[in-house]
Amino acid sequence: MIRAATLLAALLIALPAWAFDTPAKSAIVFDVGTDQTLMEKNADMALPPASMSKLMTLNMVFEALDDGRLSLDETVPVSSHSATYGGSTMFLETKDRPTVEELIRGVIVLSGNDASSVLGERLSPDGSEAGFARLMTARAQELGMTNSTFANSNGWPAAGHRMSMRDLAILGKRLVTKFPQYYGYFAETEFQYEDSPIANRFNRNPLLKLNIGADGLKTGHTQEAGYGLVGSAIQNGRRIIFVFSGLDTEAQRANEAERITNWAFNQFVERQLFEKGVPLTKAEVWMGEAANVNMATTTDVKALIPVLGRDGVKAKITYQGPLEAPIEAGQKVADLIVTVPGFADVTHPLVATETVPAGGFVVRVRTAATVLFRQLTGRLQTQAATLF
Repeated sequence: MIRAATLLAALLIALPAWAFDTPAKSAIVFDVGTDQTLMEKNADMALPPASMSKLMTLNMVFEALDDGRLSLDETVPVSSHSATYGGSTMFLETKDRPTVEELIRGVIVLSGNDASSVLGERLSPDGSEAGFARLMTARAQELGMTNSTFANSNGWPAAGHRMSMRDLAILGKRLVTKFPQYYGYFAETEFQYEDSPIANRFNRNPLLKLNIGADGLKTGHTQEAGYGLVGSAIQNGRRIIFVFSGLDTEAQRANEAERITNWAFNQFVERQLFEKGVPLTKAEVWMGEAANVNMATTTDVKALIPVLGRDGVKAKITYQGPLEAPIEAGQKVADLIVTVPGFADVTHPLVATETVPAGGFVVRVRTAATVLFRQLTGRLQTQAATLF
């Protein structure tokens, strides 16, 4: 049977409506610390992502750096294919031998289509950018980015090159949390490769100069996609990631990015609900040396609450019980579901805080007697399972 225990009844505060409307065609705002989506609009619509798709190329590069397939000081040849890219570029020529680190900065700061292609060809299974795009698509699916398909490394307009704003938010969170050693590149405002022309040396992210905690991630623009941005900012230890696309002008993109950032930080307060490792409740154990086991979260559990409402936060535990021994300390045994009105529920794993070995002969006799008693009194609920 499924057991539920209500753990927290509410943090009550009074506020008006906190909903946010955006002129963007598609958008999502996500709070990293609480896993809460603060706002979404057509977030699962697959759209042309323009240069925002370069974040997937960077993810592939950072993974390769971590497992030793690349090094920051490795020099990489520039193919004639990569050198022919137009739009935003690093001004690479086939005679150049940039390092991986220079190419990373070229992708992030300069939005270099050529730099992205060079990195893609370096990591491609067959040495081609098309082969790398297939690899990107497969890796995106593994990471849960189910509305992403890639035709190239850089977002150059192509049939079938699509991403959703939710997928870009998943990717943004991954870059922030999994690769902190490389994340500093995203806050760089200027980069010039050797003696290349100075026309394209400034980061296009409009938030970096506003002193509002912004430190990434990537802009995008094509005629088909409009103006978009994957942004990230941190204030007082809280980090948000937001993505939008489909605006009409560069100025509109800058204004909307600042408006979203201010709203996300000003309209919510963060509350810690549960502390990592502190037992929340006990679960009944079947056939174990102990009759119960404590359950706790693996991380501090926090929630964002609108600062102007009287809505309550609720939390409940669900598990399939009784739990059957043996149970190992750290084993997942239940789910903690946190509900904030107006948001999707957020589920956190609960683990056993101690080991409960299987019981011996006496425990088995006692358990059999308990089963018989429950059958006679109607307190035992029969559970069915299909074996074949």
